[in-house]
Amino acid sequence: MNCADIDIITASYAPEGDEEIHATGFNYQNEDEKVTLSFPSTLQTGTGTLKIDFVGELNDKMKGFYRSKYTTPSGEVRYAAVTQFEATDARRAFPCWDEPAIKATFDISLVVPKDRVALSNMNVIDRKPYPDDENLVEVKFARTPVMSTYLVAFVVGEYDFVETRSKDGVCVRVYTPVGKAEQGKFALEVAAKTLPFYKDYFNVPYPLPKIDLIAIADFAAGAMENWGLVTYRETALLIDPKNSCSSSRQWVALVVGHELAHQWFGNLVTMEWWTHLWLNEGFASWIEYLCVDHCFPEYDIWTQFVSADYTRAQELDALDNSHPIEVSVGHPSEVDEIFDAISYSKGASVIRMLHDYIGDKDFKKGMNMYLTKFQQKNAATEDLWESLENASGKPIAAVMNTWTKQMGFPLIYVEAEQVNSSLHLTFCLSQCKIYLFFSCLGEDCPQWMVPITISTSEDPNQAKLKILMDKPEMNVVLKNVKPDQWVKLNLGTVGFYRTQYSSAMLESLLPGIRDLSLPPVDRLGLQNDLFSLARAGIISTVEVLKVMEAFVNEPNYTVWSDLSCNLGILSTLLSHTDFYEEIQEFVKDVFSPIGERLGWDPKPGEGHLDALLRGLVLGKLGKAGHKATLEEARRRFKDHVEGKQILSADLRSPVYLTVLKHGDGTTLDIMLKLHKQADMQEEKNRIERVLGATLLPDLIQKVLTFALSEEVRPQDTVSVIGGVAGGSKHGRKAAWKFIKDNWEELYNRYQGGFLISRLIKLSVEGFAVDKMAGEVKAFFESHPAPSAERTIQQCCENILLNAAWLKRDAESIHQYLLQRKASPPTV
Repeated sequence: MNCADIDIITASYAPEGDEEIHATGFNYQNEDEKVTLSFPSTLQTGTGTLKIDFVGELNDKMKGFYRSKYTTPSGEVRYAAVTQFEATDARRAFPCWDEPAIKATFDISLVVPKDRVALSNMNVIDRKPYPDDENLVEVKFARTPVMSTYLVAFVVGEYDFVETRSKDGVCVRVYTPVGKAEQGKFALEVAAKTLPFYKDYFNVPYPLPKIDLIAIADFAAGAMENWGLVTYRETALLIDPKNSCSSSRQWVALVVGHELAHQWFGNLVTMEWWTHLWLNEGFASWIEYLCVDHCFPEYDIWTQFVSADYTRAQELDALDNSHPIEVSVGHPSEVDEIFDAISYSKGASVIRMLHDYIGDKDFKKGMNMYLTKFQQKNAATEDLWESLENASGKPIAAVMNTWTKQMGFPLIYVEAEQVNSSLHLTFCLSQCKIYLFFSCLGEDCPQWMVPITISTSEDPNQAKLKILMDKPEMNVVLKNVKPDQWVKLNLGTVGFYRTQYSSAMLESLLPGIRDLSLPPVDRLGLQNDLFSLARAGIISTVEVLKVMEAFVNEPNYTVWSDLSCNLGILSTLLSHTDFYEEIQEFVKDVFSPIGERLGWDPKPGEGHLDALLRGLVLGKLGKAGHKATLEEARRRFKDHVEGKQILSADLRSPVYLTVLKHGDGTTLDIMLKLHKQADMQEEKNRIERVLGATLLPDLIQKVLTFALSEEVRPQDTVSVIGGVAGGSKHGRKAAWKFIKDNWEELYNRYQGGFLISRLIKLSVEGFAVDKMAGEVKAFFESHPAPSAERTIQQCCENILLNAAWLKRDAESIHQYLLQRKASPPTV
């Protein structure tokens, strides 16, 4: 059976109705995380009871059964004991058959100090004094349903809670650090609305009597969907009405929606093996948006999906070192690697495309068939396709296999010609795999079955034509299109592909950006496709800069957010040249009109998205050194620090970032002091993420040293170092050197988990010199990190791509920026 970091003292087996036989040997296979128990004679088949007496370790690795450090309100350091078993760490808490398909019921009892809270998956059925020690109690929990080991959980610590009942009678509690019950109320509301929403959507009731959501101080992931006892990082669960910003509320709503979706999709029906992990994660990453859209329609969350998940997945999936959604997994160390943007974000994106292709009604019907058929069992990707095929009558498996079994996605090239004067357009569509170095032509080019939608300016929100493109080239006729109308592929940016338009078609789309007749998510998709085509060398970056200038009247937060991200990537790239300042001027020109329209203070009638947009724009202008923004940020920061006028939570990040980037050692000291005084983890994280903006070499060292200090929680060290690497050219070199110098400590801290991959990605991805790819590769050859192997290959590929991009386009970008300066465009 599986067993890791556990010493077995005695073991025995009693066949039903017979006497106990003692094991005579324990053979540990540490590499495979297994132990073999030997008995004096062959055991007869049949049922019986296996008893094991063992000792394990309450570790510091944030996996298995581990200790989490927290500080009491009076300032005393204490520990809670908590679990994190996914993917393969239940075996660190007790010997077991630790595979998702080997399901069992669990009867759990915990012996704990009597003044501590003890929780597990199920409700408490008995609590009695422990005979050997009057300070301890034995807490017994109800038997769980049939479930996988990775979803078992227990927590022992000091917590307060808030509770409510959902309208279908489930007891919902949110556990918070002592004295912070108030901060659990927002998540409690979301959870209480979400459970009935999923019950109605799946048409299957939530199967347990209670659900607890609990904030854990030291926690590697964002959250974990243990059945009935969901664990979270504090920042993914706690909201302080006064000190939490709008993006934190939105994050909490999404994470709660994600984990609660798993209670059905993952917990009630579980993937057969880790190869199908994407089913769990891709599905939950899609439906969390459906749920938030139901709870908070004002978030316009589906537009944000495109920027947060869809485009992120396409960036990674265009690499040669990407992987298919379905990956065969052997050793446990390979499982950690697939918790990435492909499983989550590409998974969610293809489910969104599938939902759009099937339609909501049949999709729900298919989901209900799937959950009913496989409840308390395991299923594979094919099983879901079969249910959805039965519900919809469409060739789901044939279409979806092209998206889950091969990596990458197609680039659809489209050109149109007007057919005589009858106002019909014929389109020629052709698909090829997008390779970042060259387009794939030739026999063995992978093909996809692509659901294509086409819209026109006559009705920008309705598909004029829907087809399934199942061959490399197609001609399509679109009837009744007037010569002055634009035509757009991929309505709503739902299909997981990139589009390249002929120059005439692109030309006719640009006014649709300026006059906003193209819907927001289509404006975003158009700009993002062009940017990635430039990065791949298919078009010139200057073309994209021209399109970016068309966004001057843009009102939508998410469109700005994506534009801002791409300009950030370009800025990082051009930090390797001597005209970095010119691109900053361009950023100021693009962002200052919207900055002036928004101003610094919320206006009456504004909502969630205005707050997000203001923070984004001021941060971008401040970082680029926009004079008026910088002066105002300094003034407000001074008032904030002196307690005259506390900054609203939504303005803190942009102000902190601006004053630090253009500040000195004193500014950094003040920020570190604010960090020390912050009571909320959210505020500590907010400060940690911007520290890397500082530009002076000795201050950069100070920030890096701070990252590994006791002041920063282990899971947050990664974002401090990543912030330094992303902050400046010097920061990038310093962070890489720091990682090499402190590799042993960092690796021991995060070994095997996905945090090590994130650390590597954040710190080396911005390089743009060929020889750096070689240096990174060589370092990890002599300092192996098996669970980050694929990430390392992806990073090296990205460095080479950056270098090629710079060689190709730097000069023309420079010329364009100089020429703009000489004759500023008229807006």
